[in-house]
Amino acid sequence: MKKVAIIGANGKSGSNLVQEALKQGYDVTAIVRNKEYKKRRRKVVYKDVLKLTKADLAGFDAVISAFAAWTPETFPLHKKVAKHLADALSGTKTRLLVIGGAGTLYVDDKQTMVIDTPSFPAGYMGVAKATAESFFELKDRSDALWTYVSPAGDYDADGARTGEYVLGGNNLILNSKNESYISYADLALAVID
Repeated sequence: MKKVAIIGANGKSGSNLVQEALKQGYDVTAIVRNKEYKKRRRKVVYKDVLKLTKADLAGFDAVISAFAAWTPETFPLHKKVAKHLADALSGTKTRLLVIGGAGTLYVDDKQTMVIDTPSFPAGYMGVAKATAESFFELKDRSDALWTYVSPAGDYDADGARTGEYVLGGNNLILNSKNESYISYADLALAVID
């Protein structure tokens, strides 16, 4: 049985990750700040992500960060959290998975990122730049085992779990309708798989 810690387990991405990990038989520890979070069938650690220590994260096979910040005042936390977690897991065999955004995916042969396209929605620019900063924070690190997970451009909280997904590299993937789409449930399946 694999031991997995899920940071932000009470959020939309985090709750889908917890559900999928439990479904697949993982030993799940939810890490949340909200003391109101009470769920059966899993361990819960109530702690701010930036207060997590190397000792707090010891013994896990994977630490999945579903941390999200949605206001201009909190956007810088994306980079800070990525650095903090990578520092805490530096030199260990624990895999860090950071759920990011699609903004850093390329739309061509590594020249233009999604975030740099003229059609990128202005309303999402702040959070896209913030999640991109978390990717850039990890990009050149070789002291920690990390994976930055980019969901599709249309990351649908209300979408159905189809049980299907396509793994890619650094390029935006489009389906047969020329859409970049995945549900939260299917991304959780891909991450836990």
